[in-house]
Amino acid sequence: MTSKNRAILITGCSTGIGAACAKGLHARGYRVFATGRRIETLEPLAKLGIETLELDVTNDDSIQRALREILTRTGGSLYALFNNAGYGQFGAIEDLTRAHMQAQFETNVFGPMMLGNAVLPIFREQGFGRIIQTSSVLGFVTRPFCGAYNASKFALEGLTDTLRLELRGSDIHASLIEPGPIRSQFRQTGFNMVQTVSIEQSIHKHLYEAALTPEAKAKTEDVPFTLGPEAILKPLIHALESKSPRARYPVTVYTYVFSWLKRLLPTAILDKILSAG
Repeated sequence: MTSKNRAILITGCSTGIGAACAKGLHARGYRVFATGRRIETLEPLAKLGIETLELDVTNDDSIQRALREILTRTGGSLYALFNNAGYGQFGAIEDLTRAHMQAQFETNVFGPMMLGNAVLPIFREQGFGRIIQTSSVLGFVTRPFCGAYNASKFALEGLTDTLRLELRGSDIHASLIEPGPIRSQFRQTGFNMVQTVSIEQSIHKHLYEAALTPEAKAKTEDVPFTLGPEAILKPLIHALESKSPRARYPVTVYTYVFSWLKRLLPTAILDKILSAG
C-alpha cells in the first residue's frame, strides 16, 4: 500500500506538532484527516486541501461522530491514528485539585485510549494499522511543578507499552514519539493553566509569581536545543512506513540525554539534575 492510499487521523492539529505533521503527510501523499476541538482553528489546513473535522478527544460522542465521518469518506478503511492532542497542567502537586488532574488525564490519557479502542476493531478487521502517540521526555523523567503532566505522560507510556504487547502477532503496531522542547503554543498554554491554580495561600507563591513574569516567559522560549514542530515528521513517517516500527522515537537532544542519564545515574544524582533546571 502506497502512502497515497493511506488515510490517517491526527488529533490536535490547530497548531504546533499536529499542524506541521498534517501538512508534511499531506505533501507526502497521505489522505490526512486533521482534527481539533474547534473547526475554525483548522481553516489554514483546509485551505491546503487537507480534510478537517471537529473532534474533542474528551467526548466519546465527538470521537464516534468524527470516526463515522472518516469511514464514510474512505469507504470503511483507516491506516493510522496519530494521537497528538494534549496540554500541560503545571503547578505543584499540593496545589492541584481533583478537577485539575481529571481534566489533564481526560485529554492526555483517556482521549488517546478511547480513540485507540475506537479504531482497533477497524484495524483488526482489515488486518493492519498503526497507532502513534505523542508522549514526552517527561513521560520517563520528571520535573518539579509538572506533576499532572508527568503523571499523564507516564500513564500514556504504560498504556502504549501494554497495547504493544497485546498486539503482538498482528500487523497492528503502537509507537511512542517522545519530544523534548518543541516550538509551539504548548508553553503559552502551560502558563495559562498555571493561572487556574490558587496560588495565594501556596507555599510556592513566590515561585509562581516569578514564573509568570514577562521575563520568565520569554526565557522559556529560548530553551537550548529547541526544535520546530516539523522535527516530529521524520520519526512519524518511520513509525508509519517501517515494517518494524520502533517502540519509542526520542526527539531533541534533551530526550536522548535524559534517556541515557536515567539508565546510568543513581536516582539521587538524577534528582539533583532534574531539580536544578
